[in-house]
Amino acid sequence: MRAISYSRNGDPDVLELSDRPVPEPAPGEVRVRIAFSGVNPTDWKRRRTAEPGPDGQVPNQDGSGTVEAVGQGVDPVLVGERVWIWEAAFQRPWGTAAEYTVVPARHVVLLGAQPPFEIGAALGVPFLTAHRCLTLAESLPDRLGPGALTGHTVLVQGGAGAVGNAAIQLARWADATVITTVSSPRKAQLAAAAGADHVVNYRDQDVVAEVHKVSPKGVDAIVEVSGPANAAVDAQVIALHGAVAMYADDAGSEMTIPGFRQQMMANARWQFVLLYTEPERAKVLGIEDVNAAVQDGAVRIGEDAGLPVHVFPLAETAAAHRAVEDGTVGKVLIDVTA
Repeated sequence: MRAISYSRNGDPDVLELSDRPVPEPAPGEVRVRIAFSGVNPTDWKRRRTAEPGPDGQVPNQDGSGTVEAVGQGVDPVLVGERVWIWEAAFQRPWGTAAEYTVVPARHVVLLGAQPPFEIGAALGVPFLTAHRCLTLAESLPDRLGPGALTGHTVLVQGGAGAVGNAAIQLARWADATVITTVSSPRKAQLAAAAGADHVVNYRDQDVVAEVHKVSPKGVDAIVEVSGPANAAVDAQVIALHGAVAMYADDAGSEMTIPGFRQQMMANARWQFVLLYTEPERAKVLGIEDVNAAVQDGAVRIGEDAGLPVHVFPLAETAAAHRAVEDGTVGKVLIDVTA
């Protein structure tokens, strides 16, 4: 089979296409014929920093495809099912940038007959991260679904990114009022297409003032792409018992939380979010709710969903990684079947 792997850390050019034996699923595992592999910032960051094993590392956490074989202890009824894959390569050598991969059975989720494989490959990291960010606050439920966030307001910092887009879609599915920030008119169009109720261009608008126009009491959850850059704004708009969920740091700098007394009075929560190490229950609920949103038709990708899709063939995985690393707006996918 064709597979992409790397045996040393570095730039995208360490990714090499080679021919490997088709892997056999160990007990508790399934083998999936991959249709699409999703590329996320976590994939290039791990390529640069996490040492590959002696046999190399097949990259990419997310993907979609069809179960072809199961290991001992796994119900064979899964064979032939269309699935989406999450957290394939964390502390494991097999990611989704290959014609086949093997993952623990719990890391595949039934996609069903209707949703396209492209959506399946776009779910894992962005949507599970967004779900966690939207369910941290003590003022909010830990499950999402229609009506779950009725009467609540959330702020998505960076609504044109993959996690920002996922947060907007999930929050609107749950009936929240969604405010999002962007840096350009083009990104404003994308955030609006995703479903945001109010879009603020932080380069020429006062974010604090605009948020308080919509919700004078503040917002219940902030999905934060850059804590250091936005901490001063977040501190002024977080509501009583609200949470600032920090899943990334685009600024790459240290953070000081301002307004200490103000945050204490609000019993506000500032929490870091990383999918791999989040509590097990949060992962289980996130998978169930995200899949319910997919089956409900509430998850979309593409230009009209605010998430342009960029597709590369497997042989050009290095270019796909470079695109994500360079900040390409939208979702980067690898068509393994091309």
